Amino acid sequence: MDGPVLVGVDGSTTSMAAVECAAWEADRTGVELRLVYACDWPAAPVAPGVPPWDPGGARTHRPAHAGLAEARRRARAVAPGVRVSHAVLMGDPAAVLESESRGASLTVIGSRNAPRSGHGRRGSVAARLAAHGGSPVLMVRGGPDPNGPVVLSCNNGQVAVRAAEFAFAEASARTADVVVLDGLGARDGRPRTGSPDPLAALRQRYPDVVVRRPRFRGSGRRAVVEASGAAQLVVIGTSRRGGRRTALPDAVGRAALRQAECPVAVIPEHRDTR
Repeated sequence: MDGPVLVGVDGSTTSMAAVECAAWEADRTGVELRLVYACDWPAAPVAPGVPPWDPGGARTHRPAHAGLAEARRRARAVAPGVRVSHAVLMGDPAAVLESESRGASLTVIGSRNAPRSGHGRRGSVAARLAAHGGSPVLMVRGGPDPNGPVVLSCNNGQVAVRAAEFAFAEASARTADVVVLDGLGARDGRPRTGSPDPLAALRQRYPDVVVRRPRFRGSGRRAVVEASGAAQLVVIGTSRRGGRRTALPDAVGRAALRQAECPVAVIPEHRDTR
């Protein structure tokens, strides 16, 4: 898909980290970077005679444009040649990003790194975009290891094709290995089950990417969270059941969004064409 990489901007430190990541992704894939600053409708009462919708834009647009200017500066520092567009849109930020994502190739958001046991708002936004948005979602969180692998989490041993493609492309661009968490273990990165390797075509397309399939004990949730501590990126695929895409394939994905110590990409396996 040749749509832009979309990123939500709110002026915070975490959103600026998301902008830098989004600029790198846009430069890697050769598409435009789109910065969106979503302004929620004011909930507080206004003084008599003052229009609540702020037609002049002074109260709303001043911080928005300042945030966008800083975002553009950050993006140019990471990817000087990337094309950048921007917009200030009114509405709930999650709803705005959901709508805008339908024309994007990737949607990037920041995370405020809620406690491991918490259910942070940004994790909920990422889950909403994964379930109802129109593009893959990348949530920037934690402190990624620049020398670590890209972790591909499988659903009950099943490899999601588009998630695997995304993981291999990222690993090749980052000069990183791919660690496949499918609970099967392997020698030389190949399954021991005797069945055809679902990653064979990607191995040929990306001969520079080394694949590792470590054995792990305990739950998949624990494995993906532990692996994220020494990783650059965790990649998870979504699926559809009963004609509808689930927010995440299982509890492993939810754990990754809430507890991972590095960015998490959620890749839909199928998309509606209606």
